[in-house]
Amino acid sequence: MPELGKVDRDFFDEYIYPNLGAEREDVPLGPQHGVDFGVIDVGERAVAMASDPVFVMPSLGFERAAWFAFHILMSDVAVSGLPPTHLSIDFNLPPEITNEEFQTVWETFDEEARELGVSVVTGHTGRYTGCNYPMVGGATAVSVGDFAELVRPDGASVGDRIVVTKGPAIEATGLLSIQFESLMAEQLDAATVADATDRFYDMSPVRDALTAAAAGPVTAMHDATECGIYGGLYEMARAAGVGIELETDRVPVQPGVREACDFFDIDPWISISEGTLLAAVEPEGVDDVLTALESEGIPAADAGEVVEGSGLVVDGEPTDHPGVDPFWGTFEEYLGKLE
Repeated sequence: MPELGKVDRDFFDEYIYPNLGAEREDVPLGPQHGVDFGVIDVGERAVAMASDPVFVMPSLGFERAAWFAFHILMSDVAVSGLPPTHLSIDFNLPPEITNEEFQTVWETFDEEARELGVSVVTGHTGRYTGCNYPMVGGATAVSVGDFAELVRPDGASVGDRIVVTKGPAIEATGLLSIQFESLMAEQLDAATVADATDRFYDMSPVRDALTAAAAGPVTAMHDATECGIYGGLYEMARAAGVGIELETDRVPVQPGVREACDFFDIDPWISISEGTLLAAVEPEGVDDVLTALESEGIPAADAGEVVEGSGLVVDGEPTDHPGVDPFWGTFEEYLGKLE
């Protein structure tokens, strides 16, 4: 059976990359494996675009689930450094969702969109047999801004420093701890479980990315989604044709993360970490970026360097892309323990 989660580089290169439709001169950045967004040139204006599933987990409660779903959609364009501006969304809803439940989802989307200045410009909504949670549709988020403000995903240069916000396994910890809080409470103390579930509202890198880009100079950004910090840094290095060296003891680790990852027996460094921003920053700008993040209450640290070569080196050891994120298998395993 194929692995769950995003397809790997081999699948992308064999099936997707050779078949991208017409080549157009107004697409300066097209699809690449492990790259968050593409760009259209509309005459001195950059349009960054990113598409993702609409991910709604009713077990989180519909308001909380909708908050997370919205921020997933905004994350990939936010790492362009351009504030999100527009959203196109398609809801393919399971038949059992009630009008009241959908109202909660959509009103939460509306509230979050207004806060970020995002306008919904088109979409589709329907209930269909065969549609199931948590993947209930898809959406494309758009950021429109000046090319001078665009942070390309392939822009990391030798000598840049690597700034990491929040640390490893933010999403894995937040989602697993809320979903399986009762199981954790059987073995861990209440304070530890509370710390782990508190990671939920860390699961957005939007504010991290926009804060860092405004403080600059930032040369590349990536959110550490599937395969976590190691996967994200490997992808950043590959996109730019450079190497990245990481010192793990410099990376912040949030309360409850180690304990939750030990409980679920997952490696936090290769586990999904939506909410963690990875940024390459020119050396002279590191202090400004860290100060700006601190002023927003976002934990961050200078934890590595962009070097000549290729790939990722962790604490002096060459480290390959993890390939498979342990989150999905663990999630399926523990759902069975609740039954």
